[in-house]
Formats: sequence, structure tokens, C-alpha cells
Amino acid sequence: MKTMKTYSKILSCLLITGILFFSACTNKFEEYNIDERGVTDKQIQSDYYFIGGFFPQMQQMIYCNFNWGWGNNWTYQIMQNLNADIFSGYMMTPTAFAGNVNNTTYALVDGWNGSAWDYTYAYFMTAENQVEKITKDDYPSFYATALILKVAAMHRISDLYGPIIYTHYGDSKTGGQFDSQKDAYYAFFEDLKTAVTLLDEFVKQNPEAKPFVKYDQLFEGDYTQWIKFANSLRLRLAIRISDVEPAKAKTEAEAALANSYGVLETKVAQVSGKGYTNPVAAISNSWGDILMGAPMESILTGYNDPRIKKFFNETADPDAKSKGYAYKGIRQGINLTDNVTYRSHSSINLTAESPGILMTAAEVYFLRAEGALKGWSGMGGTAKELYELGVNTSFEQWGASGAADYLTSSNVAAPYVDIKAADGVNDVLKGSNYLNNVSPAWDEATSDEQRLQKIITQKWIATFPEGMEAWSEFRRTGYPKLFPVVLNLSDGKISTEGFVKRLNFSVTEKSSNEAGYNQAVEMLNGPDTGGTPLWWDID
Repeated sequence: MKTMKTYSKILSCLLITGILFFSACTNKFEEYNIDERGVTDKQIQSDYYFIGGFFPQMQQMIYCNFNWGWGNNWTYQIMQNLNADIFSGYMMTPTAFAGNVNNTTYALVDGWNGSAWDYTYAYFMTAENQVEKITKDDYPSFYATALILKVAAMHRISDLYGPIIYTHYGDSKTGGQFDSQKDAYYAFFEDLKTAVTLLDEFVKQNPEAKPFVKYDQLFEGDYTQWIKFANSLRLRLAIRISDVEPAKAKTEAEAALANSYGVLETKVAQVSGKGYTNPVAAISNSWGDILMGAPMESILTGYNDPRIKKFFNETADPDAKSKGYAYKGIRQGINLTDNVTYRSHSSINLTAESPGILMTAAEVYFLRAEGALKGWSGMGGTAKELYELGVNTSFEQWGASGAADYLTSSNVAAPYVDIKAADGVNDVLKGSNYLNNVSPAWDEATSDEQRLQKIITQKWIATFPEGMEAWSEFRRTGYPKLFPVVLNLSDGKISTEGFVKRLNFSVTEKSSNEAGYNQAVEMLNGPDTGGTPLWWDID
């Protein structure tokens, strides 16, 4: 990890920068306060900078790499890469941070894990809140887009921590009132519905207008795609709560698919351009701090999955190559004694120009497949049809060939061998409990649970490299099967077999908003530790 500046100093800088930025962008508010509902040609040609200037910051903060001027990749590293990207099974670090007493061995590091909370509130929510104030009454299309981005960003924060400050954000200058995760999710659904209604009205009244195009890093100003993205998020969140609130989930999912604009079927919601660079590229290929995870090796090599070469670079480890391994991953929670032994294992095949992927069309097909498996109406096909569309769409997205053969394959995951552990202590536990024992081929004769495992496993592959979503789905379903940590240094707070469930709340929230923090812990129905499951995680 690059040397990091003092945490409090950085947060202060963020807050100061945000305040200055907001003041500069809003000091001509009255001059620009024109009703967008009846857009004139002159307004369409306007650059709307007093609103749009906030959006690059907001969009780039979700898959975090907003350029703050002093180096930014390390921010993503502590916000997501050293938690969700590893906990999902996608990646693992070869670096023995803090003497190997860190997240990878379940000794959760407060200085890392509070950053997603602190930076998202300091640098996303402050900007989004300003946009809402400016746009809510007079600029409905900008307001709607901000709501979609807010849900895209804040459901991730809720899925990291549980209760969040959402519906009452901005009510207090000294803290904030928390929403339970259930209440936050209900608010997400309402915000998405509001956004879709507003954008639908705007598109019908102004079919050729693209006032957002200059600031749009996802869909080039195409509001119809933003509506599809909102519907797709609604479907994702419905599936997320389907175990804890099946009736609500069914209602929301069916409504998302019934909307006339539909959901993402070809497009990928990804952040690119306007200075955005992919942080994983530097963290993996320049710093060498994040590499392939053992579950990825096990599943992709076992399946003989052509996407492996799209996701990862071949190992540079001569020992691995001499033993027949083209790709080599690292198991989470092993006894790392140095920063060298595993560093030549497979790195992530991304460049600085690679976009930050928020949602793929393939994921949406898998969401629909699970809905069909549950018997929900309007999913647009059978579970098998949608599952196979998901696989095909993922292959197309990554430019991989061979999807037809892949979908008839009976291959299962391959055993993982740690070639660097002479005594075998870091090898996978023996037996099939931790190996993904389903093949890519669909089989109607299998149980619903086995077919669900196939759907989630393929969604897990297709969602790469977005570890936040992959980790959430693993916690919800237990799929794909992942390898437990070898070293569990949580002092009993996290179960080895149960895996890590969440991140601790930010220590800055605990110290500066004691009443809110205590309220949030009560909402958790358990201690503020990594072993307390979230509301939707009932298994």
C-alpha cells in the first residue's frame, strides 16, 4: 500500500474542498434558476455547469477514483479493495499488511474500513445533497439522475454496514439520524420510482434533449438508458431482500420489469472518461498489492472458462508454470510471512483506461433468472432461458468465444493447491464442502437450490471485477462456495465457517455522532462487529 496521509487530515481536506467547490458552483443560482420542464432551445444548448459540475465527482465516487489532486488509487484500496474485493473471493493481497493482522485474517482494520463511510458522506452525499437542493423544483431530469446515483452509491454503503443516514441526511449539522437497513431499502425503492417517473415525463416532453450529456460518464446523456438503469437497480435490490421480505421483493421486481422502458439488456452501466482511471489497474499491476483470489482460480480453471484470460494475466511465477499452472490465485487468510512469496501470482487484467463497472446487462439477466426460478411473473423468460442469456451476454461483453460449448459443459471447480506452502497449512480444506460442485450446464432435473447455485455462480463470474456486489450476493446466498480463511484473528467475533458479514461502523461516526451510532447498533440486533449479519442476510 502506498504511504497514506493521516486519516483525519485527508477527511478535513475533503470537507474543505467540498465546501469551496459547492460555493463556487452555486453563487449564480438565481441567475440560472429556470424551469426545465418546458425546455427551450437556448436552455438545451446551455452547459448547465452550475448543476452538472457536481456530477463527475458523484459518478466517480461510486467505484471510487475521483481525482483529488494528491493521488487517488489508495482511496479505492481502503474503501473497497481490501474488504469487498477480497471477501468476494475475486482477489487477494500478497502483502502482509500490519504483520498479517488485517482484514484478510479477520482482524478488521478500523482505519481502512471506516473510509467507505467517511469518504462517501464527505464527498458523495454532500455533492448529491446540493444537487437535490438546486434541482428538485426546477430541473427534474437532473434531480432524477441524482436520485439514481444516490441509490447506486448508498445501497453499497448500506450493504457494507447495515443502517445508514439516508432519509434524514442533511437534517443535522452535528451528526445524523440513522435509518434501519429495511427503512433505507424502502426509501431506495421510492427514490428509484420517483426518478423513473420524472425522466419518463421529461423524455416525452423533450424527446431530443440531452441536457446531461456533457456530464454523463455512464450513458452519454441518454435518459432512456438511465431509466433502464434505475429499473435494473430496483430489480437488484428486490432480489437482495427476497429472503427476508419475499412479498415486497416480488412486488418491486415485477414492477421494475413491467415498466415500459424495461431494464438493461445490452448496455453496461460503467464510469469512464472525464479523467476517470481504474484504480485496480495501479493497485495490481504497478503496486502488486492485489492479485487473483483462489476461488477465481478454482472456478475459472475448473470450468475451463475462456473469460479467465480477459480477467487475469498469466502468472509470472516460474514455480507455478513448472507445475502446469497458467493462472495462480492466493487463498484468503493465509499465513503471509513476507511481501514477496506470492507476488508473481496472476495480476488483474485491467488498465488505467478500463471503466469502473457498476452493473452489467449479464447481471440483470441473472437477476431475472432468479426471479423466474422463484415463480415471479413478467421476468421475460424461463429461468433456463434467462440464465443462458446471462452467460452469452457476459461472453459478448468480454469478447470471449465458446459460450455454446460452455453452456453444455459438465465441468466443476478444480481443487486449489497452494504451491508455496510446503507443509500444506495453506491448502484448501479437504473434501467438497468448499468446492463449487455445480457445472455451467443447466439441468431442469436438479433441485431449485442447485439451479440457484448455478445462477449465482455465473452471476459472480459475470459481475467481475465489482467485488462489492459479488460479496453481497455471497452473503445472501452462500454462493459460489468460497474457501474459509486459514488464520482467523477476529478474537471470536467472526465465524470461520460463517465468513465475514459486514464492516464495523466508522470510528469517526462513533466519536462525533454518539447518539446516532448507538441508535444504529441497536438497529443491527447484534454487536458492531464483522460477525453480525445484515437485515437481508438471514441464512
